[in-house]
Amino acid sequence: MKSVFQFSDLRVPVIQAPMAGTATPRLAAEVSRAGGMGSIGLAAANPAQAAAMMAETRERLGSDRYGVNLFCHRPAQADPAREAGWLDYLAPEFRRYGAEPPARIEEIYRSFLDHDEMLRAVLAARPVLVTFHFGLPAAERIAALRGSGAMLGASATSRAEALAIRDAGLDLIIAQGYEAGGHRGIFEPDGPDARLSTEALMRDLLELGLPVVAAGGIMDGADAARFLRAGAAAVQMGTAFVACPESAANDAYRTRLAAARPGDTVMTRAISGRPARGLANRLTALGEAEAAPPLPDYPITYDAAKRLQAVAGGSDYAAQWCGTGAPRARAMPAAALVALLAQEIRAHFPGLGACQSGE
Repeated sequence: MKSVFQFSDLRVPVIQAPMAGTATPRLAAEVSRAGGMGSIGLAAANPAQAAAMMAETRERLGSDRYGVNLFCHRPAQADPAREAGWLDYLAPEFRRYGAEPPARIEEIYRSFLDHDEMLRAVLAARPVLVTFHFGLPAAERIAALRGSGAMLGASATSRAEALAIRDAGLDLIIAQGYEAGGHRGIFEPDGPDARLSTEALMRDLLELGLPVVAAGGIMDGADAARFLRAGAAAVQMGTAFVACPESAANDAYRTRLAAARPGDTVMTRAISGRPARGLANRLTALGEAEAAPPLPDYPITYDAAKRLQAVAGGSDYAAQWCGTGAPRARAMPAAALVALLAQEIRAHFPGLGACQSGE
């Protein structure tokens, strides 16, 4: 079935990154209404929550013109010894706040790879764009989603991953450079990682025959225009939208983002168990320390971080995901940001037809 959405439908060639836990239905709807593509991440939601988020997005927007993202990680392998070792290491941090570490930590987010209920929820909602992170689902799940009319894509951090995406029959590749905030979409987190920049990675992928969406370190229309001129079908921007009032970022997150300076982000596994880029804090430093024990699997490690953050508050242990462009984030309503991006893109790439009506 042909996708009901095409890149030519975008008045502004900007996809707002799904950002599970930070992107909201309100944010996605405002971005889509303004001419971009709004997205919500379903990785942290159960099927009922996901259905409610998609229903709210559709109600706010008045259409299904939004995207959703699903995590396709290998389901966690419990390792009681490793989990106990990590909790023992974090015990002094809990006690700083008068709390004891939990007796055990668990797999708090379920992978889409074996989640039939989530598949049914997405099929029922029928968003026009469905993307995958950390890998790809089985062929039958891809076929089911294609049958709904959705355009399908996935994140790649290497040429090999992009080839797998193409061979699976998807419609687009999201080229996630090392500058990108949030979880790195690498299929095998313990495998080799060339840590390619967005520019270098996109250059490697353009010849593969699928539309490429550039993602990572893109903060304004000048950045976007550079990638669009180089051949990107669109750009995906996440950190740029975190400061918008429609995002779910809390006050501590917004304060730190507003004060961010170059070099303030790190790629860390200490928060979730998989590589992810965010603002450095006490927990990321603990993860880098020589005394740090081996981490439990993703997302079991995330359970420990969330429990610690719940007792501590603030920013010391929080997942404040941001890309390297964090110091250039601009706090303004999402629709105003999309309109500004359209103007900036047009100023730096006046021949781009997709942006001519992007005000």
